[in-house]
Amino acid sequence: MERQPRRRRRPALSCLECRRRKIKCNRNEPCAHCVSAKLPCTYKVYSDEPAIRRQPSQDGLWGEASSSSARALSPLTQSHQLRANRPITQHNSQLSESQVPVSSSPSTTAVAGQNNTPNTLSSNNTQPSNHAQDIEPGLVNIMQRGLNPDKASAPTPINALCESGREILARRLGLKNSQIVLNKTRILGWSLRVGTAPEFAPIVACYVAAANTAKGTPPEDTELGTLYTQIWTLMQKCKCVAKSSKVGRPSRLLSAPDFDLAPPSRDVADAMATLYFQSFESTHRILHAPSFWKDYRRFWDHPERVTTDLRLKVLLVIGIGTSISEHIDQDTGLRNMAQQWIYAAQTWLSGPLEKDRLDVTGIQIYCLTILARQIFSIGGDLVWGSIGSLIHIGMQIGLHRDPKHIPGISVLKTEVRRRLWATILEMVAQASLDSAMPPRISFDDFDTEAPSNVNDDEMDESTTSLQPHPKGTYTSTSMQLILLDLLPIRLRILNLLNGLHSELSYLDALTLNSELTDQYRTCYSLIRENKQAGVTAFHRNLLDYLVRRFLIPLHTPFSGEARSNPLFYYSLKVSLDSAMSIIRPEPDEGFSRLMAVGGGMFREGVRYALAVITRELISQAEAQRSDGTLHRNNQYLQLLKEAVNEMLSLSIERIRKGETNVKGPMFLNMVVAQAEAIEAGTECELKVAQAAKNSLEQCYDMLRARVGTISSPCPTNTGLTPTSLDSSQGGFGLDLDLDWNTFFLPSASFA
Repeated sequence: MERQPRRRRRPALSCLECRRRKIKCNRNEPCAHCVSAKLPCTYKVYSDEPAIRRQPSQDGLWGEASSSSARALSPLTQSHQLRANRPITQHNSQLSESQVPVSSSPSTTAVAGQNNTPNTLSSNNTQPSNHAQDIEPGLVNIMQRGLNPDKASAPTPINALCESGREILARRLGLKNSQIVLNKTRILGWSLRVGTAPEFAPIVACYVAAANTAKGTPPEDTELGTLYTQIWTLMQKCKCVAKSSKVGRPSRLLSAPDFDLAPPSRDVADAMATLYFQSFESTHRILHAPSFWKDYRRFWDHPERVTTDLRLKVLLVIGIGTSISEHIDQDTGLRNMAQQWIYAAQTWLSGPLEKDRLDVTGIQIYCLTILARQIFSIGGDLVWGSIGSLIHIGMQIGLHRDPKHIPGISVLKTEVRRRLWATILEMVAQASLDSAMPPRISFDDFDTEAPSNVNDDEMDESTTSLQPHPKGTYTSTSMQLILLDLLPIRLRILNLLNGLHSELSYLDALTLNSELTDQYRTCYSLIRENKQAGVTAFHRNLLDYLVRRFLIPLHTPFSGEARSNPLFYYSLKVSLDSAMSIIRPEPDEGFSRLMAVGGGMFREGVRYALAVITRELISQAEAQRSDGTLHRNNQYLQLLKEAVNEMLSLSIERIRKGETNVKGPMFLNMVVAQAEAIEAGTECELKVAQAAKNSLEQCYDMLRARVGTISSPCPTNTGLTPTSLDSSQGGFGLDLDLDWNTFFLPSASFA
């Protein structure tokens, strides 16, 4: 009896090359390994079926190596019954386009194991056009392409569940073949990816039309043309005023920087330093409080003996404290002084390298500088590069190794080193999210243990043993421990969002969302139950902000599809809930001031919330207008309008406090005008343009009023001279091109 050939019990999910090399295949078309190796990527479903290989023909299109009846679909396509309406057999990673028409036949569309089931999906015989040659530099072109996506390329609702986040964003932005978008000179951040949506088409059109007036191409409508001309003229005026306010910045006078490092009065300094320890030190454990206050008293009692590093440490603590104090509202000169201290610290860190200053004190000043830069919007969106240098220096002095491996180290130094490393890890995670860059750190790179759950006053230089409190007991280290417990989940989110070869599926997003919220809910109960232990509303708001803002980029690819595919509705709900929690925190004056002046991570989360809520407002208004429920059930719409108006007030306050980019208030005013036009059932172009003009006039007046209050660096030069810079520590960072940042949409967003 002739022996029957063995048949595989299940389809082979990897491509032939990955199976041959015995490596993991990501099952893309083509897969990542074949792309990197520049090899043909071939899928073969069963071992007893011939593999279908295609070779590129001379005209650059794919020629068929076998009949269509032998053509095999990729395993991922078969297992999920996906993309039966487009050809998938083999992909050559060396070519950019690989699509041919495929006839609709049972052999090409049947799913493995279901050959007797009639095919219900018809194939699409129309070859999609290639827009690669139409792509022009600049983000405006990308946004406009995103506003008019290729309808034929959008999958059906059920099929879309298996589309990865990267594929959704690429389809939405009109990108192909691993193309990327540069915002000025940087990779497009998540806040702008959130903000690219077809609902904003009238706003984008208004800005583009205004920009075109500079080229002498006004629209046919005379009234609109006049408004567009006025909008562009006002924007150029605002830009000129903003540039004039930056002329005297120390970063532009680095040939011989002169900094005023004289502290404020003792009473003011004491209050500001106390505010710092009552607020930011809860999540970013940088300093040991008793040790700092000892040095602080020496700073005032013996000023002639104060070293540069101690002076910078004290001034940075005072400066960070001013950001949440009501005193800064009354004394604008104090804010200017704080900015000079930050520039001085950055210059000190960026000076020539002195190996004898690669120590814990240098790391503390570096961490304080990065935190202060983000609070005061001084190069706050550039800290990812600085943090990379911080990681390297931290590793160089051994922070990535647990202090138990260092013989003879004291208990105090052990805890300080552990706290500093945990702070660096938190800064890495936050900066990676904002820059859409990989975190550049993994748990294989360090073995430093978590800090002990103790209060600062329970240890000093003479402590020889330490008894940590139980995890359920609140201490001054508890909030850092909560963030550290949540770090593994957030790093997984970052790797899936920003990894070069990662693919974020909807199932991944749901799983990570569940894990993060469940664990955070458990940890947050400790904060909620210890209000009497000194936990303030500022602490709760800051912790909530640092955690919840990860959820919006996680759901960004899928929440944008929810309006056309209800299967993604949960992502939209999570995004809206997270956005509302960001813009409506627990009432606290200090935290409100931080949101009004903060840059970097303190602004990016607000950007996420802006994009999510404004898009939902416009989408909801259009939906209720279409189904006739606009004036019968508008409670939800009113809630969204209130939220947008609150963000508008915040953006205006930011301009008043020193923000120089006027697109934030302008954008929000245009959104409100567009929503009102939709409710009234009128054309929105005129109202949107008028709102933009009115907003720019208001911002221009505020910028002009503020220019007179900005002081240039004072030549007092107390404590830090070019000579001291030459002999001081450096090598901590090379990013001296510090600039103020935008609020919502950077300049390159529309140009």
